[in-house]
Amino acid sequence: MIAMKVKVKEKNYEPQRIFCIGRNYVEHIRELDHDVPQQPVIFMKPPTCLVAPGQKICRPRHGNELHYESEIVVLLGAHGRPDSEDEAGSFIAGLTIGLDLTLRDVQNELKKKGLPWERAKAFDFSAPVGLFRPFDHTIDLENISFSCTVNDLVRQRGNSNLMIFSIKRLIVELGTVWDLLPGDLVYTGTPAGVGPLASGDRVTIQSEQLGSYSWEII
Repeated sequence: MIAMKVKVKEKNYEPQRIFCIGRNYVEHIRELDHDVPQQPVIFMKPPTCLVAPGQKICRPRHGNELHYESEIVVLLGAHGRPDSEDEAGSFIAGLTIGLDLTLRDVQNELKKKGLPWERAKAFDFSAPVGLFRPFDHTIDLENISFSCTVNDLVRQRGNSNLMIFSIKRLIVELGTVWDLLPGDLVYTGTPAGVGPLASGDRVTIQSEQLGSYSWEII
C-alpha cells in the first residue's frame, strides 16, 4: 500500500500521523450519550487510512455498522510544540474536510470492555480526505461551515464555532504530548447527525470555504 502524499503551495507532505479528536461537539456527545470532556479526547490512525477524493471505499468485513463522521481536517506544516494559541496558528499549512469512518457496533463493544478503539476507527481507508487549501489567515478558523450528504440527502451540518475545543486549542493540546511534525493531520471532531453507510451509497462532504468531495461505498 502506497502512502498518500499531500501537496500545498507546491510543497509536498507525506502524513505519518493522523490525530483524531473525539467528542468535540456538544450535540454529538448528547446523541451518543457521553459526558462532555474536560480536555480533548485524542486517538490516532495510521496513514493507510487516508483515501483521496473520488476513490471507492470497500466496507470493512469485521463489523456491520459503518458510520460516517464529517470533520474539518488540519494539515500541520511546522515542527515543534506551540506554547500558545497565537503560535499554533503558524503551525497550520492547510485546511480541508474529511470523514472519520467508524464501525459503530465494534466501537460500542470495545468501549463496554474498556478496550482501545483501533479496530473500530483505524482500519484501512477509514479516513477519506479532501484536497487541502493553503491557510493564509483569510479563513476564519472560528467560522468554517461544512455538511455531509448521503445519496444527496443532508445528514450533517457543522461549523467550527460549535467546537468545544477550537482548532488552535487542539494544536496546543497535541503539542503538550507530541513533538508536532510537518505532514501531521488533525481530524477535529464531528457534529451531530452521524449515521450508517451501505454498499452503493455515495457520501459527499462539502464546505463553501474548503470544497466538495465524494466517495462511493462498495
